[in-house]
Amino acid sequence: MQQFMSITKAFSDENRVRILLSLREGELCLCQIVEVLGLAPSTVSKHVELLRRANLVERRKEGRWHYYKLAGRGAPPVVREAIRWTLKSLEEEPVITADAAKLCCVRNTDLEELAGCYNRS
Repeated sequence: MQQFMSITKAFSDENRVRILLSLREGELCLCQIVEVLGLAPSTVSKHVELLRRANLVERRKEGRWHYYKLAGRGAPPVVREAIRWTLKSLEEEPVITADAAKLCCVRNTDLEELAGCYNRS
């Protein structure tokens, strides 16, 4: 029951759902997620941490960069099913398709450049 409640809490915010859907094409650095959502880094960090606590995303650190990806095969069945349902249900949602278009550019931008943009704000 606790796992289910964590998932529903994670899904209760549009930005967290947008993060989840942004990860469907693979791993992203926190600064890339910040760029797509247009939110403050601290806000995005809180969102991804809630997703991580719900086991919906996995995190790894490489140097100064934090990378996130969708939970994999080792995730509990309820988590894998929740991710599958969300991806299928919202793939045609306009905000999700707009985020996907932004991601094409963001993935090709140097991480130092992206991080510099929000470090100056």
